[in-house]
Amino acid sequence: MSIFKRLIIGITLAVPLSTCTVTSFSHNQLERIHRTGTLHVLTRSDPTTYYQGPDGFTGLEYDLIQLFAAHLGVKAEFEVPGSFKELLAKIQSGKADIAAAGITITNERTSKLRFAPAYHEITEQLIYRSDHRKPQDINSLDNGILEIVAGTSHAGTLAALKKEAPELTWGINKDLDTNGLLYLVNEGLIDYTIADSNQAILIKQFYPKLNIAFDISDPRQLAWALPISGDDSLYNEIVSFFTEIKHNKTLDQLLEKHYGHASSLSYVSNCKFREHQKSRLPSYQKYFDTAASELNIDWRLLAAIGYQESHWLKEAMSPTGVQGIMMLTNNTAQQLGVKDRTDPAQSIAAGARYFHQRKTVIPADIPEPDRTWFALASYNVGIGHLEDAMKLTEKQGGNPNKWLDVKQRLPLLSQRKWHETTKYGYARGKEPVQYVENIRSYYDLLVWLTEENQIQKQVLADKGRTTSTDYVVNIDSPIL
Repeated sequence: MSIFKRLIIGITLAVPLSTCTVTSFSHNQLERIHRTGTLHVLTRSDPTTYYQGPDGFTGLEYDLIQLFAAHLGVKAEFEVPGSFKELLAKIQSGKADIAAAGITITNERTSKLRFAPAYHEITEQLIYRSDHRKPQDINSLDNGILEIVAGTSHAGTLAALKKEAPELTWGINKDLDTNGLLYLVNEGLIDYTIADSNQAILIKQFYPKLNIAFDISDPRQLAWALPISGDDSLYNEIVSFFTEIKHNKTLDQLLEKHYGHASSLSYVSNCKFREHQKSRLPSYQKYFDTAASELNIDWRLLAAIGYQESHWLKEAMSPTGVQGIMMLTNNTAQQLGVKDRTDPAQSIAAGARYFHQRKTVIPADIPEPDRTWFALASYNVGIGHLEDAMKLTEKQGGNPNKWLDVKQRLPLLSQRKWHETTKYGYARGKEPVQYVENIRSYYDLLVWLTEENQIQKQVLADKGRTTSTDYVVNIDSPIL
């Protein structure tokens, strides 16, 4: 069972991944790290930070730390303390080199911790269930149950707001993390919670009944935290590292990887997908399984493509004549040996081969996951128009091998000013961008919905709470 599974609903178990503790620092902390070959990092298990995905550990903080460890030429060792409060106490007392856990910079914390350069900006948001009345401000919670996580900056924010709203009350939950409280709001077991905006946007796609009422804070910065000491060696190296990844846009690429698609689905689209996953997908899943296994593709990615194309309707047909679950053109079907485009097995197998072909023509120096995004865009708009957008990206000073840069130029292909200068001319460039973002969201939802769901049930049962819907879910999600 993965760390993410154990912690997504906030079980406060300490999960040390290292027996190493840093009880005191040598004269030069950076020299000690190089000598031991290990960077000891405190983090928390969360979709925004660090979690176990289908292909191993991932998350924004995980990716950043791995890059920094490679920059130092050492290995990163992660430790997940039992609670956020414990994490802050450990880094303050020097039990690790860095805490990389989506930590908000606050005045109180800066007196106890040393913060590295900020890498992301968030706001704190009030979250409620969408079928309840939306609160207009902090004074209109109507005595609803508001719970927040112990040890976070949210308590300080609410305390400041209480000066303007004397009737405001809230509970401190010492057992669950933010994901657990978001789950309880989705289930109707509490009325409100507070979440950072980056957490809210990711979790909201998995819990469709959640909604954001309003920001309760001004924009705030997230950063790594270090113990306060007279040794600047590690801190200076971190400053240099962040200067570099901001300048070369690596940080932008990572933010796009983890957050770029998170808000692409509406509430209605999200709910329809869940309905179709139950009513339509079972009839075709064996075909997705077979086709995907033959080409070493995750069947859920292939199914996500199929849903974007046809909503898993074998008789689907567009006004332009494309047809079937994978919406193949007649020419493509003939090239791939498909005799009947409405036959699910033939359509899905051919769609898988076509996607695989698209991926093989993408330049070899484009790494994952961007390589998959380029292949999907090519599947939708054609390799010629994609190459036009890549060349236009390069002319404008962007990186033609990065999806973040190319997706900003694809829409320009619908404007005469730009498409007249390209080899393949006009294209509806917004469509492949939305196409890719939708598939990323559908894929994440499929992974979420097809994993086991027993942990939340067990924890809630232990706490004497019962669930009210069938949206109890638990994943090892890749967050594409």
